Amino acid sequence: MNVNLLIENLTNPALLFFVLGIIAVYLKSDLEIPENSSKFISLYLLFAIGFKGGQELSHETFSTEIIWSLLFGIGISAIIPVYTFFILKRKLNLFDSGAIAAAYGSVSAVTFVTAVSYLEAHQLQLHGHMVAVMAIMESPSIIIGLMLISIFYKGDNTKFQKKSIVKHSLTNGSVLLILGSLVIGYLANAEQAQGIKPFTNDLFKGFLAIFLLDMGITSGKKLKSFFSSGWFPLVFAVAIPIVNGCLFAILSSVVTDDISNRFIFSVLAASASYIAVPATMKITVPKANPGLYLPMALAITFPVNITIGMPIYLSIINCTS
Repeated sequence: MNVNLLIENLTNPALLFFVLGIIAVYLKSDLEIPENSSKFISLYLLFAIGFKGGQELSHETFSTEIIWSLLFGIGISAIIPVYTFFILKRKLNLFDSGAIAAAYGSVSAVTFVTAVSYLEAHQLQLHGHMVAVMAIMESPSIIIGLMLISIFYKGDNTKFQKKSIVKHSLTNGSVLLILGSLVIGYLANAEQAQGIKPFTNDLFKGFLAIFLLDMGITSGKKLKSFFSSGWFPLVFAVAIPIVNGCLFAILSSVVTDDISNRFIFSVLAASASYIAVPATMKITVPKANPGLYLPMALAITFPVNITIGMPIYLSIINCTS
């Protein structure tokens, strides 16, 4: 691994704001981001990355590589929940295993946004179709995770309606916004896009830093209860993302030779959802413990990916290109 890449990532202002949020909690500071402001920033980030991705996609020639990339993304999202479920089931109960497996098979939009910023810092360009890949990877893992719980559950009162699961996973706000922004960005011509460029481009990194500050505060509040759950969730939340990221950094060479695309695939495989999946599990699997799967994804896996994960994945891709 390139040490300079690691140092550069560790000193990234966005990451340091995340750390500041955790420190603020432990210092018992009253620092907080108002809930409405936090939600607005979340929506802004999804809107900006979707719109920019649509603009990039409009300049691309539709090819078999794009089709294979979409199928590969769906495959990642469907495979990861299966093998992680059986690993988790050895130590945790059925409901927590299914919820965590779904979270680690799904993707983190904010980790994706951070990865895009990381690419730009290294003079690498995001290709628009990868935004579509990210958005389409939200749903399969949720469906797989709920199906696994339903299959292995022996009782009768946790039978899920397949139509409602599919509908909820596809109409989830984050999925709908990023897909909608992608389509709008694709349809807008260069002159129309230029009109809102100051909003979609120039403000992006500043909003990302504030959002990560809020994520740090949220994570810090949940760490204490998480650490009381024993060593297994901690080891899983650190090791599985790194394994997934490294594995798919290598396997992605089957569908694309592009360094940026392979990097995004590795980050998506390594990330874990802490928005779409918790929202779904809260409704469909209330017996799953949010004090476990939420801190695993947000407080452990997210910082692991943006500190040591991304430099490792990029180094592997550069070595195998």
